[in-house]
Amino acid sequence: MSFKTIVSAAVLTLAPTLALADGCGWEKRINASQCPEGQVMDSASGSCVNQATS
Repeated sequence: MSFKTIVSAAVLTLAPTLALADGCGWEKRINASQCPEGQVMDSASGSCVNQATS
């Protein structure tokens, strides 16, 4: 086998692993519909916060 073939095979083998390095999104994430009444989703913190009243 040539060097290029071996390097290409290594890159193609590792590509899915490197793509998932940031996370695959399987972890539980809260969304706005899961916030208790009187609270809203804060996109910056990713959690529910008390709704501001004015």
